[in-house]
Amino acid sequence: QVQLVESGGGLVQPGGSLRLSCAASGSAFGIYAMGWYRQAPGKQRELVASITSGRTTNYADSVKGRFTISRDNAKRTVYLQMNSLEPEDTAVYYCNAARSLTTVVAGIFGSWGQGTQVIVSS
Repeated sequence: QVQLVESGGGLVQPGGSLRLSCAASGSAFGIYAMGWYRQAPGKQRELVASITSGRTTNYADSVKGRFTISRDNAKRTVYLQMNSLEPEDTAVYYCNAARSLTTVVAGIFGSWGQGTQVIVSS
């Protein structure tokens, strides 16, 4: 198991950018698949982006071309670069780690961080 701590959220104007970070502690970070989820008030949690141990990435249609997920195994950190932010991106963003991409996509098991709030508003 890994422990996860997200950071980088905040208030940003529409069209702006933020970079979220998810720092992991524990061993063997490099073998984990990682995902960024978000949950807006009154909505179900949704998978925004994922990255495998081999650095294969996938994105939700709503963020394709705007968000980029990446990982630095030496720093045990996964990032979510968010550009061209829209009010609809407002949510609490969570990091998830699991031994397989299937588990990350399922969004139930694995390790979770405490979340970081992103607010997109003018």
